[in-house]
Amino acid sequence: MASKVLSSVKAFFSTLKSLQEDKNSDSCTYEDDIQILKRNGDSIPVLDLECGNQEVFICEKATDLPPQPLTIRKARQLLSFYTLSHNANVHAVDDHVLPPLWIRCDMSDPAQTTWLGAKGVYVGNKVSGVKLYSVTCKGAVVNKKQLMTLDEVKREHKKRHHTSTMAIKGSARFILFGSSVVENTTIESNSSVTVDFKWSQVESVLETPPLSSTATLNIKVACGEMRSPMFEMYRELQFLQVLADGLRTGETEWLDPLESKSAIELTKDYIEDLQNTAKSQQEHVSKPAQPNPESDTRIFNSFLERGDLDFVEQLWVRMRKSVTSYQDITDSLKLVIEALTKGDIKPWIHRDSNSSLSKLILQSYHQQMEHVSLTGLTPVQMLLEMGLDKMRKDYMNYLIGEELTTLNNLHYYLSTEVNLQEQVIRLRKLHHLLEIIVTCSTFLGLPYARLFLFTQSCLQHYKTSPYDEAHEFNLQIKPALISHFYQKQNPGVWGVDLSSGQGLHEVKTLLQISDRPLVDHVILETDHPNETVNEDNMEAAYFSTLVCCSLVSFA
Repeated sequence: MASKVLSSVKAFFSTLKSLQEDKNSDSCTYEDDIQILKRNGDSIPVLDLECGNQEVFICEKATDLPPQPLTIRKARQLLSFYTLSHNANVHAVDDHVLPPLWIRCDMSDPAQTTWLGAKGVYVGNKVSGVKLYSVTCKGAVVNKKQLMTLDEVKREHKKRHHTSTMAIKGSARFILFGSSVVENTTIESNSSVTVDFKWSQVESVLETPPLSSTATLNIKVACGEMRSPMFEMYRELQFLQVLADGLRTGETEWLDPLESKSAIELTKDYIEDLQNTAKSQQEHVSKPAQPNPESDTRIFNSFLERGDLDFVEQLWVRMRKSVTSYQDITDSLKLVIEALTKGDIKPWIHRDSNSSLSKLILQSYHQQMEHVSLTGLTPVQMLLEMGLDKMRKDYMNYLIGEELTTLNNLHYYLSTEVNLQEQVIRLRKLHHLLEIIVTCSTFLGLPYARLFLFTQSCLQHYKTSPYDEAHEFNLQIKPALISHFYQKQNPGVWGVDLSSGQGLHEVKTLLQISDRPLVDHVILETDHPNETVNEDNMEAAYFSTLVCCSLVSFA
C-alpha cells in the first residue's frame, strides 16, 4: 500500500511540475476526469484573499463550463499527495518550488467545505512545511445575528493555533458608484468608484470603518456613459476618431448627424452670418471680424464650453454634427476657401491655431494664400486637424483654468510634432483622464488638494501607459472626506483577518462577508430569494466565507 501511495505522489508531483514548466499551456488532465488549471490567484475571489496575483494550481472536474467541484474525499486525497510531495522524508524532493494548490469541493462534508488548499513553506528552494487551508461558505442571510461573531472567529482561530496573542485587522469595500437598480431594472455601468478601508482594533463584525482607517479610492471610468457630464465631449471625440479611422483605413463608418441641416447648408449660413455681421458693424475690410460666441451657445453647449471659439473651431462644431460623407467635407471646405480667396470674410482665429485651415486664414490676411487641392483624403485630414486643435484647447482650458496642472505638464498631450494618429491617441488619453477627474470633482466633491495630486498622478500614468478604460486608478484619501457616502451604506465586502506567528510561520483565519457569493461551483442556500436586498426592510443580505489555515512543519 505504501509503495502505491508513493507512486501516486510522484505521479501527481510530476504532473504539476510539467504544467508549471510548460509556458505554452495553462491546463492539463490528471487521471482522465480531473482538470488542473494554471491561474493567477486574483482571478478567483476566494483565492484572492490569500494568494493575490500569485500563480496557483486549481483542481476541478474535467467538464465543460461552468466549473464543477470534486468530492471531498478526492480533494483530500489530492491535497495529501501535494503535501507528501513536499516532504523529503516521503518523496525525493528536488528543490523544485511549486505554486499553491487549490481544489474545488462539493460541500458534502459536515463543515460544507467549498475549497481545500495547500501552499509549501520555503526557505529559498528548501521546503520546511506546508500550510493547509479550508474554505467554508454559507448562503445569504438577512438577519445579522445569524453571522459569526468576532468572538466565534477568535475561537475558531485558537482551535488550530494555541496562542495567547493575535493581531486583528479589519477591511471593507464600499461601492460608491456603479451599476444601479431602478424599479427592478438594472442599469449597467462599466464605470465604478469603490473605496477600500483597512484598520486595526476591530470590535465587532460588520462594524463601520473608523475615521482613522486607511482609505483608498479605486476609480474605473468607461467613456461614453450618458450620465457623465463629459458625454457631449465624448460624442465630439467619437467623430474625431471616425475621421482618424477613415484616414488610416480609407473607409469610414459615418455617425448619424445631430443637425437637421446638411454640412453645406450650415457652412453657407455661417459664412453669410459673418458677412452680415461685418457689414452691420461697418468695420474696415482689412480688420478680421470676430464672431459673437454668445450667438452660437446653442451649437457648442457642453461641459467644457468655452466662450472664445474662433472661426475654425465654430466651423468644426457645425461640421462634426452634420458631416455624413467625404463629399460633405470637400464641398464645405471649398465654400470656406472660396470666401477667403475672394476676401468675402476675414475671420478671427487664435494665434496659436495649428490646423492647415488656420494657416490659410492667416495667409488670407495678406492675400498670400497657397493653393490647396481638395482631393483624396486631404479634406479629411484638414477637418481632423481642426477638431484636434479645438478639443486640445477645450481640455487645456479646463485643466489650467481649474489650476489642476501647468501647460508644461501637458506638453506630451498637446504636442503636434507626432503624426495625426498618435495625436488622436493622446487626445483620447486626455479625455479619459478628464472623465476620471470630473467624476471625482462632480460626483465625489473631492477638495482641490486631492484633485490636484490625483491629476498629476493620472497625467504621469498615461505618459508611459497605453490607453485603457479598464485600468483602475487609485487615490489615497482621508475617510472623513467621503464619510457621508459610506457611513449609512452597507459594504459590498467586509472582512476580518486574525493572524498569529510571524514571517513564514504566520497563520491566519479570515472571515469575509459579501453581498454576493465568492464561489461559483456550488449553489448556496439563502433565506431570501433576492439574495442581495430585502425589499420589506431594505436590509442587506450577506454571504459569509471563512478561510482557516493550519501549519504542518516537517522535521
